[in-house]
Amino acid sequence: MATGRTHRPATRSRGIPEATVARLPLYLRALTALSERSVPTVSSEELAAAAGVNSAKLRKDFSYLGSYGTRGVGYDVEYLVYQISRELGLTQDWPVVIVGIGNLGAALANYGGFASRGFRVAALIDADPAMAGTPVAGMPVQHTDELEKIISDNGVSIGVISTPAGAAQQVCERLVAAGVTSILNFAPTVLSVPEGVDVRKVDLSIELQILAFHEQRKAGEDAAHEGPVPPVSAKQQRKGPDGDVPAVMPA
Repeated sequence: MATGRTHRPATRSRGIPEATVARLPLYLRALTALSERSVPTVSSEELAAAAGVNSAKLRKDFSYLGSYGTRGVGYDVEYLVYQISRELGLTQDWPVVIVGIGNLGAALANYGGFASRGFRVAALIDADPAMAGTPVAGMPVQHTDELEKIISDNGVSIGVISTPAGAAQQVCERLVAAGVTSILNFAPTVLSVPEGVDVRKVDLSIELQILAFHEQRKAGEDAAHEGPVPPVSAKQQRKGPDGDVPAVMPA
């Protein structure tokens, strides 16, 4: 089986926009679910709804792949699964190393979705000598002293960093020097990398802050819709047994 060093996805050479590349995994996830239910074809509207995009954008994205579907029939599910998997480079084996086996790193190591999507966890690496040899997800943790040898021996081109922020840049530099050209960064810091190295950042706290912003905005909109209680004018008042009381307004 080929390794990550022998092939790079063809998306850049074909001129597929980065925004389209970012949506391809969404389509693939929806298509995989359809395939598991033995659904043979799907319309652009149905697939767009399942992926959370609009159908016009989906058809434009698929045109970059040379896939236009059949009028009145839709798209062949199995062929699209293959086509998108090929574009994303998932028809081969991608060995991955995870550096930083704390709570998050251990959770990533135990995630079963890597293997089913073409990613093989080749090694778990941590700087704590006490962690060396400790089994996590059925694999012994190795010390960072072995990082360069592990990457070379396994032909690794993708590294996952789940270390504390203070250690992330140094780990990144060692990964790149050893030959890693793509990094998935879970550390809460911005990494500096040379040209030719791709970094994808995942920061859960930032995502939560964005959600908090939207929640605050929704709460403000609700308050604005309710509006202030209007003052009662003199004309809206009448005499009562206890003096002036507001007139009863119709419901």
